[in-house]
Amino acid sequence: VFKGSELFMNYSTAATGSIRMEIQDEQGKPISGFGIGEGPEIVGDAIGQVIPWASGCEVGGLAGQPVRLRFVMRDADLFSVQFR
Repeated sequence: VFKGSELFMNYSTAATGSIRMEIQDEQGKPISGFGIGEGPEIVGDAIGQVIPWASGCEVGGLAGQPVRLRFVMRDADLFSVQFR
């Protein structure tokens, strides 16, 4: 359960690396608009980067309900994730 309207990440990927993420419900099923293929492929190095969703969905609409975050990483480091 989170509060906020945006998802921020602190991460670093190799030139050939990437991070993909998915927001799931309590049972581990992808929430429509937040599936692994509906979000951006994240590449680079950033501190406090806002993560937009390619589907145009806003994470703020999920605030206050239980969710799970699933990350698929290749040659990447994920240092922190925060909802604000």
